Amino acid sequence: MQIGAVFPQTEFGNDPIAIRDYAQTVEALGYQHVLAFDHVVGANPQRPGGWQGPYTHETPFHEPFVLFGFMASVTQQLGFATGIIILPQRQTVLVAKQAATLDVLSGGRLRLGIGIGWNEVEYVSLNENFKNRGKRMEEQIDLMRQLWTQPLVTFQGQWHTVPDAGIKPLPVQQPIPIWFGGHAPAVMRRVAQSGDGWMPNYRTAAEAQPTLDILDRALADAGRTRADIGIEPRINYGDGRPEQWRELMEGWQAVGATHLTINTMGNGFTTPSQHINALQRFMETMK
Repeated sequence: MQIGAVFPQTEFGNDPIAIRDYAQTVEALGYQHVLAFDHVVGANPQRPGGWQGPYTHETPFHEPFVLFGFMASVTQQLGFATGIIILPQRQTVLVAKQAATLDVLSGGRLRLGIGIGWNEVEYVSLNENFKNRGKRMEEQIDLMRQLWTQPLVTFQGQWHTVPDAGIKPLPVQQPIPIWFGGHAPAVMRRVAQSGDGWMPNYRTAAEAQPTLDILDRALADAGRTRADIGIEPRINYGDGRPEQWRELMEGWQAVGATHLTINTMGNGFTTPSQHINALQRFMETMK
């Protein structure tokens, strides 16, 4: 399995030197990629109607394409994965352009994880429709792949029109790999039909098994198998017990996980160095 690290942006702070040191240290330790979450705006819990989401306007998030562009400039081999970009709340052609630029400037180190999200406040703030986001995302994928592989695109869909135009430069990877987050049967269908991989949000492989069964059926309907896609779960650093990490990793390996990402957030760390030290201990222990 390829091992990556979740960038702990809700706890890491904004010092660019610390972010540089994080990226370079993660690469030097042997991690193969960094994964970053995506939220553009946060809601005020005191807003009319209240707010029950896990993040608020006080939760810091760096925009993933900008963050990864910065990290790419200070690393050589480290890969980058969005986990996930909330695609339907963004302009499709602009996302294709941003992803292509990052792929070019990083030398082909991007995997684009996408999903439909859950935060209607973000959709309203970005002037996009929350209600039809799943259907629109399928068209977005088709259009982005055309933009990444063709110098000129003529596209007329239900929600998008491109009148004989293209992006330049095209990405190194043609097309850029697209991975899906989410667990609904519709997501499993999208993974099976057009995905390069799946990013489950289950803690253990056993918890994911019912969804894996749905995925297997969808893959069979699409003429594919689990071997045709990547699977990237996340595990939590927790209280730092290697035996727990090993048990979780072995469980995910048994169901075909190709990547695994360690998350150091939510464990009481208050400084960048604590997150980096935890990643160092994990890698040294699990080698």
